[in-house]
Amino acid sequence: MIADPVPYPASGRVYRSSRRVRLGDVTTSGRLRLDALARYLQDVATDDAIDGRYDDPHGWVVRRTQVWVREFPRYLDELTLHTWCGGVGSHHAERRTQVRRGDEPVAEAAALWVHVDLASMRPARLADDFATRFATAAAGRTVSGRLEVGRALPRPADSHGTRVPWSVRATDMDAVGHMNNAAYWEPVEDWLARHPGPRAPMHVTLEHHGEVRPGNAVEILADDAAALAGSGAVALRHLVDGTSVAAVALLRPPVA
Repeated sequence: MIADPVPYPASGRVYRSSRRVRLGDVTTSGRLRLDALARYLQDVATDDAIDGRYDDPHGWVVRRTQVWVREFPRYLDELTLHTWCGGVGSHHAERRTQVRRGDEPVAEAAALWVHVDLASMRPARLADDFATRFATAAAGRTVSGRLEVGRALPRPADSHGTRVPWSVRATDMDAVGHMNNAAYWEPVEDWLARHPGPRAPMHVTLEHHGEVRPGNAVEILADDAAALAGSGAVALRHLVDGTSVAAVALLRPPVA
């Protein structure tokens, strides 16, 4: 089930880090881009795993990220990121992150990360020490690993949405050998740049159903509100070789 923002944990491990919004993180209007925010979330997750001395800090693959933006940070804003475990499953865990400007929460995120064996990239059970080191803040909450946004959309072959080619760059790839999760947010920013309108509050969900690898031919398939039963939302899918869905992003009002 798609999550909602949750209260700040009353107890348990909360890791804190800081970032300053830099020039390479913002749009031409000076607001923080979503792909830059995704990098912040990815980096603070790694920092927390290393600081917490988890046995396998790098063996995680993100399956879904939800972002709630109350107000977009801007160039040179000083931000504090507070992150904690929001729930667990057998092979996955949810990471919650709250982004603050001063004492004001400006954005929140819920990311579903799957623990994997890096040699085979197959899901692996959470280590025995995960519960004591990280999951205390979850207070026993469990989360499902089921992806739902993509299942509700028409098949690409049945879609009447628009398709545009998307150039995959060498700099989009990471050390795992596929496109880094932050790069999947770039088409969202591209769509926003071409569709002026209100930006916040904003809720975006991005699910990963497959992967983009070097040399793949990628298109972005955009289904508008009419294709989504008048919900006012917009869905952007990364298509590999015209049919295979690597990822889907769902933008909810007041974006459009």
